[in-house]
Amino acid sequence: MEHPIELACIIDDDKIYVNLVKKIIEIKKLSRNLIIFKNGKEALDYFRPILENLSEDHLPDIIFLDLNMPVMDGWEFLSEFIKIKNNFNKKITLYVVSSSIDPRDLERAKSFNMVTDYLIKPIELKRFEKIFDRSVA
Repeated sequence: MEHPIELACIIDDDKIYVNLVKKIIEIKKLSRNLIIFKNGKEALDYFRPILENLSEDHLPDIIFLDLNMPVMDGWEFLSEFIKIKNNFNKKITLYVVSSSIDPRDLERAKSFNMVTDYLIKPIELKRFEKIFDRSVA
């Protein structure tokens, strides 16, 4: 199973977590390319021009979205991303990743139909591999 995913995206301000995930993706060759944003605004600033030019091949296949970030948090990103997501057909698998175990956060995340699942940090290696396997199917 070599590079099942073309482009993965992490939106998270936690440098240690991001570096760990990046290493896992590189070592396990889970994705050919990886883009990383420190907050939701950075990610939206990247996605908007792509969507306006309708170049879907520059959109990630999978997004790992943190909830608690400065500037624009995960909830704000989701609200904005939903508005622009309707402009394209590419299937994007989006996981909310958080250290919050608050059931209200879980419920709120599941209320967005574009959220595939809610993952609680730290994510185990096996779980990561399963996620990338499933994204290929």
